[in-house]
Amino acid sequence: MLADLKAWLRIGSDDEDGVLERLIASATGLCEQFIGQWLVVREAAETIVADGNWQRLAARPVLAISAVEVEGVALAPGACAIDIDASGDGWVRARLVDGPGQVTVRYQAGMAADMDGVPDAIRQGIVRLAAEHFVARDGEVATPPAVVSALWRPFKRMRLA
Repeated sequence: MLADLKAWLRIGSDDEDGVLERLIASATGLCEQFIGQWLVVREAAETIVADGNWQRLAARPVLAISAVEVEGVALAPGACAIDIDASGDGWVRARLVDGPGQVTVRYQAGMAADMDGVPDAIRQGIVRLAAEHFVARDGEVATPPAVVSALWRPFKRMRLA
């Protein structure tokens, strides 16, 4: 993506690479917040309440739930249930023998193995937003420009309360 951003900004030297990489990272984080999905697959660990009710995991899309544990020890079979629904939301239901408590869920979430697998519209939006931030170094870019929002909107995940 660095090469794409440098081409967009018409930068030929490597002098600004560090700044540009940080802008890409920042724009990527803003994109994930905007669309409500992780872009690149990575490991997650989340603490949830083990009260016997289904709990939705925060990151999505969930690819695999690898463990449900208490203090590093996996729960016994039958003490928990896991599910990944068609929309990529991960769900865990756990109940501890000695009453409600907390468990740690370890899982993987993300849209693609690497940034090359992320849809082109998302990648283009990240490049455009990073370019906007680079150009507006002395000013403020409070919200994503309309063109960036338009590129990302089809991938935005909404949750009803």
